[in-house]
Amino acid sequence: MPKRKLPLAPLSDFIRYLASTKDNGHSVLPPLTVLSQELGVSVAGVREQLEVARALGWVEVKPRTGIRRLSYSFYPTVRHSLSYAIKLDEDYFKKFSDLRNHLEAAYWLEAVSLLTIEDKEKLRALLSQANEKLERDPVQIPHQEHRKLHLSIYQRLNNTFVTGIFESYWDLYEALGLDVYADHEYLKHIWKYHEQMVDAICSENYQAGFEALIEHKDLLYQRPRPLSSQKFE
Repeated sequence: MPKRKLPLAPLSDFIRYLASTKDNGHSVLPPLTVLSQELGVSVAGVREQLEVARALGWVEVKPRTGIRRLSYSFYPTVRHSLSYAIKLDEDYFKKFSDLRNHLEAAYWLEAVSLLTIEDKEKLRALLSQANEKLERDPVQIPHQEHRKLHLSIYQRLNNTFVTGIFESYWDLYEALGLDVYADHEYLKHIWKYHEQMVDAICSENYQAGFEALIEHKDLLYQRPRPLSSQKFE
């Protein structure tokens, strides 16, 4: 007996319209009154469905430009789900972090083999900026360099689902206050691993870089976590 196919989640009239219509050279959609007539849905109903699409990052609504279709991105969907998850239980961060770590490991070889010479120079520059901050008095936390370094390594992957998870991870990391952790020895330790990763990427010794990536992942769980001080919405 053939297996039954599970149906996809039902789409609202507006989202079905959005998915089925071609862009044909411009991304501006008709006003609500026109959409209401075309879809056979009240203006209030279309507005409600439009808000869902806006929250998911599929459309942009501005007073002067009207309703504009956006390129598909998985990032807003993940971010909204995570916002709800950590309000339920901040321990969801560890589970999501574990998912992200496995994905970074799984995509490492593909990602680093796609990097250009210019990409590698940018990794070097981020490493230099981070080390310069760590040598200041008082020490500055190179969090933006940390975020940019990891995202830059995977920037050439043409996969919105993977990059959406990676970007959302860093938003969640910041929302939980992990970007303000100021233990100098920990920071120096983590950036030694980053230096090994960048050196390996630039010399195309990808296995050595992979090993440094795996080893430094465990460091996050060896430090106390500060209380969350930011909103994640």
